[in-house]
Amino acid sequence: MQKKLQVFISSTFVDLQDERQAAVQAVLNAGHIPAGMELFKAGDQSQKETIKRWIEESDVYMLILGGRYGSIEQDSGKSYTHWEYDLAGELGKPRFAIVIHDDTLDEKVRNQGQKVIERENSQKYRDFRDDVLNKISKFYKDIKDIKLTVLESLKEYEKNSELTGWVSGKEITDPRELIEENLLLTKENEKLKAQIKKENEINGYSFQELFDHLKNVMIELPEFAFKALAGNKIDILRLLMIFEDRVAIGITNDSGMTDQENFFFFTVAPKLIALGLLEKVKVAGKQYQRIQTSKDGYRFLSILHLRNTQKNKTLKK
Repeated sequence: MQKKLQVFISSTFVDLQDERQAAVQAVLNAGHIPAGMELFKAGDQSQKETIKRWIEESDVYMLILGGRYGSIEQDSGKSYTHWEYDLAGELGKPRFAIVIHDDTLDEKVRNQGQKVIERENSQKYRDFRDDVLNKISKFYKDIKDIKLTVLESLKEYEKNSELTGWVSGKEITDPRELIEENLLLTKENEKLKAQIKKENEINGYSFQELFDHLKNVMIELPEFAFKALAGNKIDILRLLMIFEDRVAIGITNDSGMTDQENFFFFTVAPKLIALGLLEKVKVAGKQYQRIQTSKDGYRFLSILHLRNTQKNKTLKK
């Protein structure tokens, strides 16, 4: 009987959802068990301990590295993916990485904007990427490369006799131990389900609640910013989509802002800030302020884009 290896898959969340899904599917197709904790909120010490235990119990660690460094783990000063990668190394876990090719990253930027590249910790990202590329790693240009790399890598790890994988029930001598373990796993599973349900919320709202609210809040376009369309009403969701790339970089209320940016900054943004989709950021040494997409905003937009993509695929069939 083929032994089943538990593979811990680590990556940033917003920019690599398709890649992560492809890796999970490839692990399952190879007859093994995927594991990962990317839905856990950064900064929760108990969840850090859970991640650590999952890596300890996994047989293999896999990293998907895109263009973002990710949320910072406060104790180490590293991103969570960087922290997980180093932890797996300290624990002696076999590690392999799949790193986005520069051409593929450039295409992502063209299609999705600046949110898919690291802006705040660019040097830390470059140092981490260099470290990863100096160890077992391969570049990917598309989803097929990820699936192929996973299958090839796991075939090699299956031959490693030191990796025990999941234990067959025939090897368990005392059924009472299994019963107790199942009870503990059931309780832990229920706890994780509750945590994941909470993590799927966006600032306390479900995606659908936010979507419906933004569609129903209408704002009249002013003449000073939209001369040809002045007087027309538009919902906030469309305005967020129109200004998506600009707020990903950040809009400041300085003297160089356009009339449209002025309208968005003072009229539209406060409503989105109240919902947690945008945030105000102080600019060091400057009198003006900047608004930009928040983490919850990125999550909302990523779900929106995925749903639109799935909807378009359905319509084409």
